[in-house]
Amino acid sequence: MQVAKKTSGLRMASSVAINSEPPTSKAMNQFDNPYEIVRHLASSNAVVLFSMSGCCMCTVAKRLLFGLGVGPTIIELDHHSAGADIQAVLFQLASDGQQPVPAIFVGGKFLGGIETLMACHINGTLVPLLKDAGALWL
Repeated sequence: MQVAKKTSGLRMASSVAINSEPPTSKAMNQFDNPYEIVRHLASSNAVVLFSMSGCCMCTVAKRLLFGLGVGPTIIELDHHSAGADIQAVLFQLASDGQQPVPAIFVGGKFLGGIETLMACHINGTLVPLLKDAGALWL
């Protein structure tokens, strides 16, 4: 993840490299499915946050995780070529009545949205989850 300093605050990179080598046609077909994109990102990163760049609750989630010392992989759906399809997958994962964004995955498992993230932080279960996932070392 890249972070650039701007006068208005921090801006996260809008894309994540899944493979540093040029993809083969088989690898490209594997990640054409938005479900597979989500599954691959969640399983290969300690913490993944699916976000929208103008979403205030996404900013709250980012600040909380950064404040705890976590460097999450951030996917800005409004800047991703498959963003709408990924958001549809996240909507299916979210419980009834919950917004699909921000969507947080910890240790390859879907944690939930901002409500779940804040509840885990308040009740003291977030830090142990992050440690178990390898996102925190202290």
